[in-house]
Amino acid sequence: MPQFRSALLYTALALVANIGWADPYAIVDLRKDDMRKLAVHETPLELPNSTYTGEDGTPRTFADEGSAVLLVNFWATWCAPCRKEMPSLAALQSAFAPEDFRVITIATGRNPLPAMEQFFEEIEVDSLPLHTDPRQSLAREMGVLGLPVSVLIDRDGKEVARLMGDADWDSESARSIITALVEGAP
Repeated sequence: MPQFRSALLYTALALVANIGWADPYAIVDLRKDDMRKLAVHETPLELPNSTYTGEDGTPRTFADEGSAVLLVNFWATWCAPCRKEMPSLAALQSAFAPEDFRVITIATGRNPLPAMEQFFEEIEVDSLPLHTDPRQSLAREMGVLGLPVSVLIDRDGKEVARLMGDADWDSESARSIITALVEGAP
């Protein structure tokens, strides 16, 4: 009898624990093709309070973006995979209303504004912001070790997923994931 109670208690605890680990936005099953690289966190992560520099030169935080779902993309002008990925980020941004979803591009490290503008001009992207993290403090605090890195942030301001490396963000899978985050609530 004690073994039966232990087994029953263990099973009940396992079921309750697994409920806490469920993907609250049901985005895991939406990952196809390049989006298979998207690592969805078991529990949304708190974001650091570090700032980045806005296009206008003022310090910004993710909280300044309001309650929109954010896709934060860390990149640099010297990054070849970033050059390949950026047009798909711009296309993804154009598929959603800015009050619901925004792509926040943050050039990390030494990226002079003229070089950033030339980068965007060469790849014909004119709809994404030119934010910077010149000392890489935000990137370090968020554990960005290589480029590009894209971080999905839900409406509550928590990191729900991360993709390391470049990806086709203008795919059906990516749009489905963003739609689930925009429409869903944990």
